[in-house]
Amino acid sequence: MDKPQIIAHAHKPLNFTLFDTKWIPCSAKFVVLGNQPRGTGTLQIYEISHGDVKLIHESVKPKEFRCGTFAASSLQQRHLATGNFEGTLQIWDLEDTSFPVYSVKGHKEIINSIDGVGGLGIGEGAPEIVTGSRDGSVKVWDPRQKDKPVAVMESKNEDTRRDCWSVAFGNSYNSDERCVCSGYDNGDVKLFDLKTMSLRWETNIKNGVCCVEFDRKDILMNKLVVTSLESKVHVFDLRTQHPTKGFASVTERAHSSTIWSVRHLPQNRDIFMTMGGNGSLNLWKYNYPAKRVTTNPDDKPEGVAGTLDLLQNVTLSTQPIHSFDWNPDKAGLAVCTAFDQALRVLIVTKLNKL
Repeated sequence: MDKPQIIAHAHKPLNFTLFDTKWIPCSAKFVVLGNQPRGTGTLQIYEISHGDVKLIHESVKPKEFRCGTFAASSLQQRHLATGNFEGTLQIWDLEDTSFPVYSVKGHKEIINSIDGVGGLGIGEGAPEIVTGSRDGSVKVWDPRQKDKPVAVMESKNEDTRRDCWSVAFGNSYNSDERCVCSGYDNGDVKLFDLKTMSLRWETNIKNGVCCVEFDRKDILMNKLVVTSLESKVHVFDLRTQHPTKGFASVTERAHSSTIWSVRHLPQNRDIFMTMGGNGSLNLWKYNYPAKRVTTNPDDKPEGVAGTLDLLQNVTLSTQPIHSFDWNPDKAGLAVCTAFDQALRVLIVTKLNKL
């Protein structure tokens, strides 16, 4: 019993397909995004009160929601950026969701993934949003600039464009530096440097990339976790890049199914949760090696990967758990959604002892 425990605190079945959930910063509320059977999008806000989960707001929109983030908004505004099935990026004021405060037709097809930086006091520089789409493009948006992205990363040849399944910001430790990582259905992982507008590194993990996430956005690049089809978790050490070998990495098998997503604990960057297609959650801890850098015979520094420990695992659903979010203010409090059309509020214990 010295290990952390994953406890299902509340379970709420719903009558629509859930795609994403996010805690509203500095509150006991969270937002759920999904789709009704008739093809409309639903945005709901729930509050934890006296051990129960209560619906306090619901808004139905013409197009289905796929993903959302608060990470480009200030703590005062707490605006939610969403991507929908039509390829539209929208930003919502949750005090009044009648109309978006910002809307742009960003992609030709569905926006699969969205992330933000520069908001919530996390990361330096401008508040920006990155979107990845089935049309193969990755675009960076500044909400202060109407209609046009500030950066576009895509193959020049339309025939070679791959479905982008995941995007994430990182390396935003000062106002000049910033990177975007993207993962694709063919296993490609690409790291774009927005300062130099160049491809900094790429690799292929041989299976479709379901999720990419840096352990922290607002520090010098440290670690990147990549999850995929075929049950694999890859952790790349980003501190040392070898000219030909790239970044050192460690790989583990988990869940015996697709690993839909990964989320790092806000209070400890070496702890993260992965979500499985078999309805399970795995809690991991990354252990650094004694030396993170070694010198090869070619006198080039090369990174050394650490190891992964599986701290705890639990099966909560018969369907894939596809979205998960840690509460940034209360360590161990989390919310997740699954394709069984249910949301769950979780408590993970003993994280402060790790």
